[in-house]
Amino acid sequence: MNGNNIIASDFKYGENFKIGNFCIIGEEVVVGNNVTIENGCVITGKVIIGNGTIIKNHVELRENTVIGDNCVIDSKVSSSGNCRIGNNVILRYDTIIARGVEVGDNTYICPRVMTNNLDTGKKQIGGAKIGANCFIGTNAVIQHGITIAENVTIGSMSFVNKSIDEIGSTYVGIPAKKIK
Repeated sequence: MNGNNIIASDFKYGENFKIGNFCIIGEEVVVGNNVTIENGCVITGKVIIGNGTIIKNHVELRENTVIGDNCVIDSKVSSSGNCRIGNNVILRYDTIIARGVEVGDNTYICPRVMTNNLDTGKKQIGGAKIGANCFIGTNAVIQHGITIAENVTIGSMSFVNKSIDEIGSTYVGIPAKKIK
Protein backbone atom coordinates (compact mmCIF):
# COMPACT_ATOMS: atom_id res chain seq x y z
CA MET A 1 0.00 0.00 0.00
CA ASN A 2 1.10 3.55 -0.66
CA GLY A 3 2.06 6.04 2.03
CA ASN A 4 -0.11 8.80 0.55
CA ASN A 5 -3.43 7.15 1.48
CA ILE A 6 -5.41 7.61 4.69
CA ILE A 7 -6.49 4.17 5.90
CA ALA A 8 -8.29 3.26 9.13
CA SER A 9 -6.44 0.87 11.41
CA ASP A 10 -9.23 -1.75 11.28
CA PHE A 11 -9.33 -1.93 7.45
CA LYS A 12 -9.48 -5.58 6.32
CA TYR A 13 -8.43 -6.71 2.86
CA GLY A 14 -7.88 -10.02 1.09
CA GLU A 15 -5.09 -11.43 -1.05
CA ASN A 16 -3.84 -9.59 -4.14
CA PHE A 17 -5.43 -6.31 -3.04
CA LYS A 18 -4.17 -3.24 -4.93
CA ILE A 19 -4.76 0.41 -4.09
CA GLY A 20 -3.78 3.57 -5.96
CA ASN A 21 -2.90 6.98 -4.56
CA PHE A 22 -4.76 9.55 -2.47
CA CYS A 23 -7.52 7.26 -1.19
CA ILE A 24 -9.38 7.51 2.10
CA ILE A 25 -10.50 4.19 3.56
CA GLY A 26 -12.61 4.56 6.71
CA GLU A 27 -13.46 2.34 9.63
CA GLU A 28 -14.99 -1.12 9.25
CA VAL A 29 -14.30 -1.40 5.51
CA VAL A 30 -13.81 -4.99 4.31
CA VAL A 31 -12.39 -5.81 0.87
CA GLY A 32 -12.24 -9.28 -0.66
CA ASN A 33 -9.53 -11.03 -2.68
CA ASN A 34 -8.23 -9.70 -6.01
CA VAL A 35 -9.79 -6.26 -5.54
CA THR A 36 -8.35 -3.11 -7.10
CA ILE A 37 -9.13 0.37 -5.81
CA GLU A 38 -7.65 3.07 -8.05
CA ASN A 39 -6.81 6.72 -7.25
CA GLY A 40 -8.70 9.30 -5.19
CA CYS A 41 -11.43 7.05 -3.80
CA VAL A 42 -13.31 7.73 -0.56
CA ILE A 43 -14.76 4.63 1.08
CA THR A 44 -16.21 5.11 4.55
CA GLY A 45 -18.20 3.24 7.18
CA LYS A 46 -18.98 -0.49 7.04
CA VAL A 47 -18.52 -0.86 3.28
CA ILE A 48 -18.04 -4.40 1.94
CA ILE A 49 -16.46 -5.00 -1.47
CA GLY A 50 -16.61 -8.52 -2.91
CA ASN A 51 -13.88 -10.59 -4.56
CA GLY A 52 -12.55 -9.58 -7.97
CA THR A 53 -14.19 -6.15 -7.98
CA ILE A 54 -12.52 -3.13 -9.59
CA ILE A 55 -13.14 0.34 -8.19
CA LYS A 56 -11.97 3.01 -10.65
CA ASN A 57 -10.78 6.59 -9.92
CA HIS A 58 -12.60 9.10 -7.68
CA VAL A 59 -15.37 6.77 -6.50
CA GLU A 60 -17.23 7.58 -3.28
CA LEU A 61 -18.87 4.75 -1.33
CA ARG A 62 -20.63 5.71 1.89
CA GLU A 63 -21.66 3.69 4.94
CA ASN A 64 -23.36 0.32 4.62
CA THR A 65 -22.75 -0.05 0.90
CA VAL A 66 -22.31 -3.69 -0.10
CA ILE A 67 -20.81 -4.51 -3.50
CA GLY A 68 -20.81 -8.09 -4.76
CA ASP A 69 -18.14 -10.12 -6.52
CA ASN A 70 -16.63 -9.30 -9.92
CA CYS A 71 -18.16 -5.84 -10.28
CA VAL A 72 -16.75 -2.82 -12.10
CA ILE A 73 -17.44 0.51 -10.44
CA ASP A 74 -16.30 3.11 -12.95
CA SER A 75 -14.81 6.54 -12.25
CA LYS A 76 -16.81 9.13 -10.30
CA VAL A 77 -19.59 6.75 -9.27
CA SER A 78 -21.04 7.68 -5.89
CA SER A 79 -23.21 5.82 -3.42
CA SER A 80 -25.16 7.60 -0.68
CA GLY A 81 -25.04 4.53 1.55
CA ASN A 82 -27.28 1.66 2.62
CA CYS A 83 -27.01 0.27 -0.93
CA ARG A 84 -26.66 -3.27 -2.23
CA ILE A 85 -24.98 -3.96 -5.54
CA GLY A 86 -25.19 -7.58 -6.74
CA ASN A 87 -22.53 -9.75 -8.39
CA ASN A 88 -21.15 -9.04 -11.87
CA VAL A 89 -22.66 -5.53 -11.97
CA ILE A 90 -21.16 -2.71 -14.02
CA LEU A 91 -21.80 0.85 -12.90
CA ARG A 92 -20.42 3.24 -15.53
CA TYR A 93 -18.92 6.65 -14.78
CA ASP A 94 -20.75 9.51 -13.05
CA THR A 95 -23.61 7.26 -11.90
CA ILE A 96 -25.32 8.19 -8.64
CA ILE A 97 -26.67 5.39 -6.47
CA ALA A 98 -29.00 6.98 -3.90
CA ARG A 99 -29.46 5.78 -0.34
CA GLY A 100 -31.30 2.46 -0.20
CA VAL A 101 -30.94 1.44 -3.86
CA GLU A 102 -30.55 -2.26 -4.65
CA VAL A 103 -29.12 -3.50 -7.97
CA GLY A 104 -29.53 -7.15 -8.98
CA ASP A 105 -26.84 -9.45 -10.34
CA ASN A 106 -25.52 -9.06 -13.90
CA THR A 107 -27.02 -5.59 -14.38
CA TYR A 108 -25.34 -2.99 -16.58
CA ILE A 109 -25.90 0.66 -15.72
CA CYS A 110 -24.65 3.11 -18.36
CA PRO A 111 -22.92 6.46 -17.64
CA ARG A 112 -24.62 9.26 -15.73
CA VAL A 113 -27.62 7.30 -14.50
CA MET A 114 -29.21 8.94 -11.47
CA THR A 115 -31.29 7.26 -8.81
CA ASN A 116 -33.27 9.13 -6.18
CA ASN A 117 -34.61 8.40 -2.71
CA LEU A 118 -36.50 11.60 -1.82
CA ASP A 119 -40.00 12.69 -2.76
CA THR A 120 -40.77 16.27 -3.75
CA GLY A 121 -41.22 17.18 -0.07
CA LYS A 122 -37.65 15.99 0.66
CA LYS A 123 -39.01 13.00 2.59
CA GLN A 124 -36.90 9.83 2.28
CA ILE A 125 -38.98 7.21 0.52
CA GLY A 126 -36.18 4.75 -0.14
CA GLY A 127 -34.20 3.88 -3.20
CA ALA A 128 -35.28 1.86 -6.22
CA LYS A 129 -34.99 -1.91 -6.45
CA ILE A 130 -33.46 -2.82 -9.83
CA GLY A 131 -33.75 -6.48 -10.80
CA ALA A 132 -31.11 -8.85 -12.14
CA ASN A 133 -29.95 -8.80 -15.76
CA CYS A 134 -31.22 -5.27 -16.44
CA PHE A 135 -29.78 -2.68 -18.80
CA ILE A 136 -30.20 0.98 -17.83
CA GLY A 137 -29.33 3.46 -20.60
CA THR A 138 -27.18 6.59 -20.36
CA ASN A 139 -28.64 9.57 -18.44
CA ALA A 140 -31.72 7.65 -17.28
CA VAL A 141 -33.33 8.84 -14.05
CA ILE A 142 -34.90 6.29 -11.72
CA GLN A 143 -37.22 7.70 -9.09
CA HIS A 144 -37.51 6.74 -5.43
CA GLY A 145 -39.30 3.69 -4.06
CA ILE A 146 -39.96 1.91 -7.35
CA THR A 147 -39.18 -1.64 -8.42
CA ILE A 148 -37.83 -2.70 -11.81
CA ALA A 149 -38.34 -6.37 -12.69
CA GLU A 150 -35.60 -8.69 -14.01
CA ASN A 151 -34.32 -8.49 -17.60
CA VAL A 152 -35.75 -5.00 -18.15
CA THR A 153 -34.18 -2.52 -20.56
CA ILE A 154 -34.51 1.20 -19.85
CA GLY A 155 -33.66 3.48 -22.77
CA SER A 156 -31.19 6.34 -22.59
CA MET A 157 -32.50 9.62 -21.14
CA SER A 158 -35.66 7.92 -19.85
CA PHE A 159 -37.42 9.03 -16.67
CA VAL A 160 -38.72 6.04 -14.72
CA ASN A 161 -41.31 7.20 -12.20
CA LYS A 162 -43.42 4.03 -11.81
CA SER A 163 -42.59 0.43 -11.01
CA ILE A 164 -42.02 -1.94 -13.92
CA ASP A 165 -43.36 -5.39 -13.10
CA GLU A 166 -43.17 -7.11 -16.48
CA ILE A 167 -40.03 -9.26 -16.80
CA GLY A 168 -38.08 -8.68 -20.02
CA SER A 169 -39.87 -5.50 -21.04
CA THR A 170 -38.36 -2.36 -22.61
CA TYR A 171 -39.24 1.17 -21.49
CA VAL A 172 -38.23 4.53 -23.00
CA GLY A 173 -39.17 8.19 -22.79
CA ILE A 174 -40.21 10.88 -20.35
CA PRO A 175 -42.00 9.44 -18.47
CA ALA A 176 -40.84 5.96 -19.46
CA LYS A 177 -43.43 3.92 -21.36
CA LYS A 178 -43.38 0.35 -22.53
CA ILE A 179 -42.42 -0.18 -26.16
CA LYS A 180 -41.75 -3.92 -26.12
